[in-house]
Amino acid sequence: MNKQQRASKNRKSVSQHTDRKAIILGSFVALILAASPYLFYLYESVPVTPVWDTFLFTYTSKGYSDAQTTMWIFTGKAIPLFFLLIWFFTCRHWWHHTILVPITMYTYQIVGLFNDDTKYIDQFQLIYLIPIMAVMIPSIYLVRAKMFNKINDANKSMQDLEDEFKIQPKSFLSKLKDYF
Repeated sequence: MNKQQRASKNRKSVSQHTDRKAIILGSFVALILAASPYLFYLYESVPVTPVWDTFLFTYTSKGYSDAQTTMWIFTGKAIPLFFLLIWFFTCRHWWHHTILVPITMYTYQIVGLFNDDTKYIDQFQLIYLIPIMAVMIPSIYLVRAKMFNKINDANKSMQDLEDEFKIQPKSFLSKLKDYF
């Protein structure tokens, strides 16, 4: 067997291994997405008492009448946050960083939910989102302006330019490095 045949065989085995990992990861994500209605209704298993005692932790509802209400609000914010995170890590479009704005909003709401002073929940998020939006909006506008400059200079279609700006990482860690 010569070097070229060995290199070809090695590339095939690496490709099969990568394909196998992608199929397993994709299947796991699809399973979680399909189970999302059941995940949302997990709050119904929480007792309708102010104190929820499990073998892992004890939760005391301070701002609401019972722990089930708190968990109902939590699942109403955590499930969309989960969907947004999946969308962020799988989106290949040039504008995918704008998804960070609603991700930050939901994260702030979840943190505020478990804060002791819950009378101000879901208020003043925009004040805390301003720094993120101050970075995201101009950067997205600059990418958009760069795309339109290229359209005016060349005979490329919008799809060709989007393909040019797409990020195509190889692994989960490289995805994280590309996004941040």
